[in-house]
Amino acid sequence: MQFRRLGNSGLKVSNLCLGTMAFGRWIDEDSSARVLDAALDAGVNFVDTADVYGKGMDNDTPDQKGESEAILGSLLGARRQRLVLATKVRGEMGRGPNEQGLSRGHIMAAVDASLRRLRTDYIDLYQCHSFDPNTPIEESLRALDDLVRQGKVRYIGCSNFAAWQIAKAHGISERLGLARFVSVQPQYSLLVRDVEGELLPFCRSEGVGVIPYSPMARGLLTGKYRKGEEPPAGTRAAAGEKRLHALMSDETFDRVERFRAACTEWGLAMPQVATAWVLANPAVTSAIVGASKPEQVADAAAAAELQLSAEQLQTLDQIFATPRG
Repeated sequence: MQFRRLGNSGLKVSNLCLGTMAFGRWIDEDSSARVLDAALDAGVNFVDTADVYGKGMDNDTPDQKGESEAILGSLLGARRQRLVLATKVRGEMGRGPNEQGLSRGHIMAAVDASLRRLRTDYIDLYQCHSFDPNTPIEESLRALDDLVRQGKVRYIGCSNFAAWQIAKAHGISERLGLARFVSVQPQYSLLVRDVEGELLPFCRSEGVGVIPYSPMARGLLTGKYRKGEEPPAGTRAAAGEKRLHALMSDETFDRVERFRAACTEWGLAMPQVATAWVLANPAVTSAIVGASKPEQVADAAAAAELQLSAEQLQTLDQIFATPRG
């Protein structure tokens, strides 16, 4: 496992991050324990969750959100001290109008709830899950800075922010002497490459760590789905996940088949190549790999050490070329 600085901070994280959206949502605590153990045994020191992760994401039940954090809190124990633990705030955690968003009130309430569920005194990386157009960003940044000063949070980051939103936040932080975002979590894969136009160059220029999620395009790049076939039982597609189905098209499946053929020719597994391609981008710090089985962690760990050749990278760019408008 390789370790890289998170943006311009002094924090060092493994180039693979264990994503735990499946914990409590699709797998129980015992299965989650096996996945977590496999990740730690592989050398991963970076674990990512969010306060909204849990069964409540699918059945719109607020009291079933937070299950991922609660499971992690139960499992980590003494291992907590050697891990970089990241979570997020923004999503709806109750029915009230102030139980979501990035207002000072919600941030302050949410962080204490996350700390209780995670059974820890501090969060290494506290991230805004998405931009909140209904709250002045200065209000959010002042609240997050207070959390850093109180010791509840050590670093702050964001997820699903555009480059201009991070730039605006950095300008406010610099002007007011507040903690600044050290990282961003965007969706990024061979199939979803829009961040290459502006966000990734911005992050390289400004020293913002990039922690992509869905490097395997929600499973499309693993080869488990094929055109004209019903999705395998127990998969995200079979469960009807909307964001996955939005990626599915005849063109996508055709590209995936060409990708499958290339990986077969190289003697490499599709998930490993997909993850290694993301990690090959110099802007990327660590790739978030969600897992529901220990063997998926082992595959990801192999990808963390895989160095794709220039010829292989060129082939992949040809298969997944993004048309420019």
